Amino acid sequence: MKFFIDTANLAQIKEAQDLGILDGVTTNPSLMAKEGITGRDNILKHYVDICNIVDGDVSAEVIATDFDGMVKEGEQLASLHEQIVVKIPVIKDGIKAIKYFTDNGIRTNCTLVFSAGQALLAAKAGATYVSPFIGRLDDISSDGLNLIADIRLIYDNYGYETQILAASVRHAMHIIDCAKLGADVMTGPLSSIVGLLKHPLTDIGLAQFLADYNKGN
Repeated sequence: MKFFIDTANLAQIKEAQDLGILDGVTTNPSLMAKEGITGRDNILKHYVDICNIVDGDVSAEVIATDFDGMVKEGEQLASLHEQIVVKIPVIKDGIKAIKYFTDNGIRTNCTLVFSAGQALLAAKAGATYVSPFIGRLDDISSDGLNLIADIRLIYDNYGYETQILAASVRHAMHIIDCAKLGADVMTGPLSSIVGLLKHPLTDIGLAQFLADYNKGN
């Protein structure tokens, strides 16, 4: 399973990279704004800064919602760095844009996916990644994990190579559950990744080992 971090915070990205387990980064305009990154030129520069920290794929989102606009923005984003994956919303023109980018050798991440049907169209268009937002489904009393399972079944049935990128991951158990279901990638905050390390018996055992060691010193 690939681990992506969902943020525009360079310090958090570096911390995750330093752990040695980071495979990529996802971000969006809202996360950019949270870090005070506004204005097209600043956003484009920030994407390059992220690429210079990590070794893997970095999803960069288009703002346009029409085909021509998405193509123009996507080509500009892809030209920034070889690690850039163009993030496209799962709307009618978005599917057309994904097909265009697929035919032209530009990798894509189909975002804002909330149904298996949307994921199926994204795969048929050749998306590199599809991003079902499991946390946002949980927020409205729907089961985001069921969506992961449905997409996995459909993709396996037909041999689609599109990778399932479990997005809107909120906590460590989301990661474990997605791994059980066969999601190819997870993306979430640093806290959810570091949360996998936490267990009270580890803390108790380590404290006991240190206490026993210090008895003889």
